[in-house]
Amino acid sequence: MMEIRHDPVAPTRTRYLPSGAVIDAHRHDDHQIVYAGRGVLAITTGAGSWVAPGTNAIWVPAGTVHAHRAHGDLDLHLVGLPAADGTLGPDALTVLGASPLLRELIIAYTRDPDGGGGAERARMRAVLLDQLRASPRQGLHLPAPASPLLRALCGILQEDPADGRTLVELGRQVGASGRTLSRLFRTDLGMTFPRWRTQLRLQHALVLLADGQPVTAVAHRCGWASASSFIDAFRRTFGHTPGTHPSP
Repeated sequence: MMEIRHDPVAPTRTRYLPSGAVIDAHRHDDHQIVYAGRGVLAITTGAGSWVAPGTNAIWVPAGTVHAHRAHGDLDLHLVGLPAADGTLGPDALTVLGASPLLRELIIAYTRDPDGGGGAERARMRAVLLDQLRASPRQGLHLPAPASPLLRALCGILQEDPADGRTLVELGRQVGASGRTLSRLFRTDLGMTFPRWRTQLRLQHALVLLADGQPVTAVAHRCGWASASSFIDAFRRTFGHTPGTHPSP
């Protein structure tokens, strides 16, 4: 069994990761805020995967085993927060909507973690935490299935997110009825099949966009019938159009 790396203190710093770089599975005794100022960040745990563009930050609670992957060149901003300070954020790993103010605070706070005046830095931290608590939680989580049937089906779609077959048609391949699979999606993953497939396609789209793929090509490779329908779905979820990365 692979030993999970234990880094007791979650660092506060800025780190550059080239596209495709990985930070292997590890855990901290501290909470951590993770934000990609450039590129797209993917975080994976035993519960599934989260992918966050520049409009989002990710809250990682103390003790959570997680790994990072960079899609596109990544400016990774990390804020460590001692768990002993009390309840600061959600109990589970969560994608948060990051306002322009919160993004600016994270970048400023991680730019020079060892410098600056103590009182000024404490005030900045207090405002950052206020913004964090007020940030909306966003459902960008792609849960990992436990059921062998769902693992087989989800694996098919992860290999080809543009696969447009219905649940009944996919069920013939994995040996289960559409009704059984529909029930498993709700009980095992906590969401419907159409929602899970849309989440998968949006995550895959973020990765392709970070790699510089044109919007029209991304739309078709991820299963949308047209670029306009993809753009509409993307804007509703992330608050901006594909291919744009909001600046703080």
